[in-house]
Amino acid sequence: MHDSAMAIAIIGIAALACHWGAWKARLPAILFLLIAGLILGPGLGWINPDKIFGDLLFPLVSLAVAVILFEGSLTLNFQELGGTSKVVQRMITVAAPVTWVVVAIATHALFDLSWQLSILFGALMVVTGPTVVTPLLRTVRPSERVANILRWEGIIIDPIGALLVVVVYEFIVTTTTSAAFSHSLLLFLEIIVVGLAVGAAAGYALGKMLAHRRLPEYLQNLATLSLVFMVFTFCNHLAHESGLLGVTVMGMWLGNMRGVHIHNILNFKENLTILFISGLFIILAARLPMAQLIGIFTLSYLLLLLVIQFVARPISVALATLGSEIKIRERVLLGWIAPRGIVAAAVSALFALRLDESGVAGADLLVPLTFAVILGTVVFQSATSRPLAKLLGIVEPEPRGVLIQGANQVARRIGEALQQQDVPVLVCDSNWDNIRLARMAGLKTFYGNPVSEFATQRLELTGIGNLIALSPLRELNVIAGMHFRSEFGDTHIFSIRTNADSNKAEKHQVASTLKGAPLFSKDLTYAKLASLIGSGAEIRATRLTDEFTIEDFRRQGGSELLFAVTDKGKLKPFIENAKLEPTKGWVLLSLIREPKPKIRENTQESPDIPS
Repeated sequence: MHDSAMAIAIIGIAALACHWGAWKARLPAILFLLIAGLILGPGLGWINPDKIFGDLLFPLVSLAVAVILFEGSLTLNFQELGGTSKVVQRMITVAAPVTWVVVAIATHALFDLSWQLSILFGALMVVTGPTVVTPLLRTVRPSERVANILRWEGIIIDPIGALLVVVVYEFIVTTTTSAAFSHSLLLFLEIIVVGLAVGAAAGYALGKMLAHRRLPEYLQNLATLSLVFMVFTFCNHLAHESGLLGVTVMGMWLGNMRGVHIHNILNFKENLTILFISGLFIILAARLPMAQLIGIFTLSYLLLLLVIQFVARPISVALATLGSEIKIRERVLLGWIAPRGIVAAAVSALFALRLDESGVAGADLLVPLTFAVILGTVVFQSATSRPLAKLLGIVEPEPRGVLIQGANQVARRIGEALQQQDVPVLVCDSNWDNIRLARMAGLKTFYGNPVSEFATQRLELTGIGNLIALSPLRELNVIAGMHFRSEFGDTHIFSIRTNADSNKAEKHQVASTLKGAPLFSKDLTYAKLASLIGSGAEIRATRLTDEFTIEDFRRQGGSELLFAVTDKGKLKPFIENAKLEPTKGWVLLSLIREPKPKIRENTQESPDIPS
């Protein structure tokens, strides 16, 4: 296609379709993006990136990879690394090097690549990443311990693996540009020093500017992006090929500075990363020659996939979990799930371009090798991981838990009452004071917006099957309901009424199909419920028996029914115009407007359960 504008438009539409398809199928978007690139490029011939971008292709790919690595390194919090389990730490310190060595040996043996390129490719294959692990976990839904290990491994190995690949590449470049090993070693050390020094200095300077509010909020994202580009180019100017190391160090430094709030920057970088990743993967896949594409389906590629899936990963996991409390069945599933993703493909494509320009033999094999592994691991593991988890008996329990939008006083009281009835509760809020109080109350929390891209990758929904939106802001409840509808289903989305709902005519209200079923009675809005709880109203639990039925409870009066928990532990909210008839063994959670004095054991009143 000779019209560059039309080709770029097609890339944009294809990227949107791929992300939508991945969202519907609950699969990593990278799979759809790569397939789209292969179809549009070598398949149909509609996109030729070299003709579209010309000499700008290499700089654009380099800057896009720089932003991707910077965003990934921002998420690496050293405190979280220290606080994770020993198994997660050993997955990084033990499993990753083992995978590196096994894949490097297999690549050298199967494809006759030089040891330098084989070692580089082995380093590429240690990276999984949350963008491919998280969608897979949502489909597989393994036990909480397995899910946490895989999720944290992906988060931590993403920037560390990228940094490892960059360092290996720098060493290859220095050793191929000089005959003297000592001179190559000096060049390598120069790259490391420049990358570390400039990256750390830039991260520190930007962190201080943000901490002391030297930049208005609306300029923070622009300043960060501009500084990333500047660090990348300046490092490369001082020491050839040190730019990627510089931006990675910059992100790690900024992400670990105290008193620096990077949430706005992180959200912006996540959105920008999605844009870059979408275009980058379609463009890179479209550059694959048809001969290399056909060559993917050879015996050597298949043997490499088998080594990665059935040798490298199981051995590395076995060594990482040796002597731990992880059960054999859990180790099997951990050794089965390790899809390769964004960093591997992006960095391999970038370095393949650079190494090929430097005349390194075999560099053109890096991209098809990497893409073959990505396609193979994502497709194979997506198709087999769920049945394997069921066979092993380590799928998550029935999703009867509750995700609560909001950590305000109303949400905290309801969350405490539900948790005391053994209903799993996860409270989300972007207000730190509310989250702090929720944690003090013993509730499991997530600090952030539950519909953000950050939450998409890190919000742990194991055992959660319901959304209860309890924010006083109607818009937040509506957005949460729309976001989690595909996750939980229409009948498991509930939202509290707000004054905005009550004071408007029907034609001005948001449809219940968007915000979910309205909780409680019509006059019990968030403001009314907050006022009652603030004035001393209590949420009380009452168990129904043969002697005390739901009719007896209703005749008693003086309370507002909120929830019912069945004898099997399932949560049933009371909603307007819904026929809910609790029976023997159910527990009713009701709002007592005026707390009553304690009742003696021999009384005929309702058998209340302390909440």
